[in-house]
Amino acid sequence: MRKLSRRGLLLGGTGLAVGFASPSILRAEPQFKMKFANIMPADHPLNVRMREASETILKGTDGRVDIQVFPNSQLGTDADMLSQLRSGALEFFASSGLIVATLVPVAAITGIGFAFSDYKQVWNAVDGPLGKHIVASFAKANIVAFDKMWDNGFRQTTSARSPIKTPDDLKGFKIRVPPSPLWTSLFKSLGASPTSIPWGETYSALQTKVADGLENPLAGIYFAKMYEVQKYLSETNHMWDGFWFLTNRRSFEGLSATDRDLIVATVNDAALKQRADVAALNNSLQGELAAKGLEFLKVDASAFRTKLQQSGFYGEWKSKYGEEAWSLLEAASGKLS
Repeated sequence: MRKLSRRGLLLGGTGLAVGFASPSILRAEPQFKMKFANIMPADHPLNVRMREASETILKGTDGRVDIQVFPNSQLGTDADMLSQLRSGALEFFASSGLIVATLVPVAAITGIGFAFSDYKQVWNAVDGPLGKHIVASFAKANIVAFDKMWDNGFRQTTSARSPIKTPDDLKGFKIRVPPSPLWTSLFKSLGASPTSIPWGETYSALQTKVADGLENPLAGIYFAKMYEVQKYLSETNHMWDGFWFLTNRRSFEGLSATDRDLIVATVNDAALKQRADVAALNNSLQGELAAKGLEFLKVDASAFRTKLQQSGFYGEWKSKYGEEAWSLLEAASGKLS
């Protein structure tokens, strides 16, 4: 597998643009012009790898299927794009399970606070029985979810004024969270004051003190330059978050079976490559973020998990997801309550 350098990640879009202009690729006007959209920056591994996948799909279908990539909330918020996906105005969409849970509630279960301690547990869950259970739930909503989730990373907590070291430090803390009931519930249970803000508005919200801090993976903090408006990063690892790659069923079934199979195989392969990219980034980003002035702090995650147990957080969400889904989660994560 080709190893991506930081420069390669950042310049990935430029190189691919040249590829799209090649006469050998543009044999004729594509029969299917389709859109893929998400909220992440253009140079995030999600979009770098998807641009590569789009080129492979264009070649592999002899120019029939042209998937254009729209990053950085160009087509709206997550909620906007999910609505577009359902109507068929958008063919492909990548989003956190916690966001699309407005349509498929169980999709958020992978984001249960402090459920996973490492990536081995994560991939055992989402590539195994729990993931298959969630994929089947998407199908009931007339959405096709691809088998392999894309990585967004374990999420950390940042603050501007004072560091977060214990659950007590979160009391009254105005933390930006995505618009998701599970995120809101998690931080309320920890004593914080969560406020739902779309990702595209988060930088300005922190800059103007609408929020005191945020929680996000290292890659999101780096690529969106959140280190410019935050001072401390607490390594809480409070949640793992990934992207489901979704497609509108009617649009997808309008393609030939051969083209569908090629798209699924290519996108799933790109997801595995992107997982490796994020792992490599996580190994280097702490040093780069520290060099930009972000101060890292180790925390005792068990204290936060105990707080959640005492607050009834796990019991509440177990009752919402049901015994079957919860048992599939705990088969990978271990007992949560």
